[in-house]
Amino acid sequence: MRLLFLPLLLALCASAQVPITPTVQPFVKVNAKTVALTHVKVIDGTGAQPREGQTIIISGGKITALGGASTPIPAGAQVHDLAGHTVIPGLVGMHEHLFYPSGQGVPIYIEHAFSFPRLYLASGVTTARTGGGLEVQTDLMVKKWIDEGRWPGPDMFVTAGYLEGPGTFTPQMLELKDATDAKAFVDYWAGRGATSFKAYMHITRAELQAAVEAAHAKGLKVTGHLCSVTFREAAAIGIDNLEHGLIVDGGMVPGKQPDMCPAVTQTTLSAVEIQGEAVQQTIRDLVAKHVAVTSTLAVFEAAPPLQQRFLDTLTETGKKNHLAMRERTGENQKAFSALRVKKEVEFERAFVKAGGLLLAGADPTGNGSAMAGFADQRNIELLVAGGFTPVEAIQIATLNGAKFLGIDKETGSIATGKRADLVILEGDPVTQINDIEKVRIVFKNGVGYDSAKLLDSVKGNVGLH
Repeated sequence: MRLLFLPLLLALCASAQVPITPTVQPFVKVNAKTVALTHVKVIDGTGAQPREGQTIIISGGKITALGGASTPIPAGAQVHDLAGHTVIPGLVGMHEHLFYPSGQGVPIYIEHAFSFPRLYLASGVTTARTGGGLEVQTDLMVKKWIDEGRWPGPDMFVTAGYLEGPGTFTPQMLELKDATDAKAFVDYWAGRGATSFKAYMHITRAELQAAVEAAHAKGLKVTGHLCSVTFREAAAIGIDNLEHGLIVDGGMVPGKQPDMCPAVTQTTLSAVEIQGEAVQQTIRDLVAKHVAVTSTLAVFEAAPPLQQRFLDTLTETGKKNHLAMRERTGENQKAFSALRVKKEVEFERAFVKAGGLLLAGADPTGNGSAMAGFADQRNIELLVAGGFTPVEAIQIATLNGAKFLGIDKETGSIATGKRADLVILEGDPVTQINDIEKVRIVFKNGVGYDSAKLLDSVKGNVGLH
């Protein structure tokens, strides 16, 4: 029965003060008893219009006051004048991983337990749900070490994975035998501390049904990157969340066979009409069944703008591999990539307009162009490029995820009484969305971490650990 109250327990644990250990101390920039952030623009994550000239008071890990310039500043408070800066809630990343492709087309993924938690936190991600794990026990131990203050990183919700059928593209995934096997998988990892489960591309409807029933019996949730099971079938079964959105839905491919994963090609995707009845009925089903969708637009970019900070994270071998991959990326691949991003963001706008809950995450996989943390920021930029306002995109990346996780009373938006999970940005993402990348300090549970120092600590590590 205790698992039924897991979201509440996790929220209570996260709100407790964590000691700052010698390993974490070098990255701490602000750790005063009381902190005042003054003259700052606030985007609170609720969808409300930004407020200029605000004062935020932080004490005991919480936001104790929020208001205009007349807000009293407690005696002895450490004051930070943030004129020219914007504060947003800590990002709630809903499709994160601690692994990254090994490169050169080899379908093996390397666990990045050291570098990725730091990259997420440096980029403003204060809460992260892994979107499936290949070393789940490692993920659970990383969460434990972060919770104990031994390592820097976001608060983590660990998804076990993958619930996959025969046909997996990597040997690191278990292939289920049947529905009984799916239930046993859920039972085992729930017992080890996983808080959700990931159905994958070749799972059958019967296996998905067994997994959903087993997870729901424990008060836990199931998400999915599906193909063999259509979105409408998954909604009817009771899945809680769907990753990536319409562009991976096998149900959009003409002639799809039951429990078989068809290829979603440029031709089939081009023929999909977002305002057509097939897509609109899918949206109605998802909204009616309260199925959330996670936006991961950044992972579908074949060759996004190349940034020095991205290259700086990679090992020398990883850097060479990545640059060679970009050179090999042909015009057809770039065109298909652009089509997938365009179609998906159109779907996401229609889904939100119909009342659907849209989440966001990085998914640092694909061809390696999506980097932990950086891709969370890029996803916000792509949402804005696709027609969402900056305020809407920030809400998708913050409060919406907290609502899905059941921790929105504690975090996900900026309000008095909530945990002080905040991101200080230089500039204003409302007028220039790329300012979402200009992270200076990340407050997690009232402690301010130096983004630049966290990034410096992982230079040359991605591709190694």
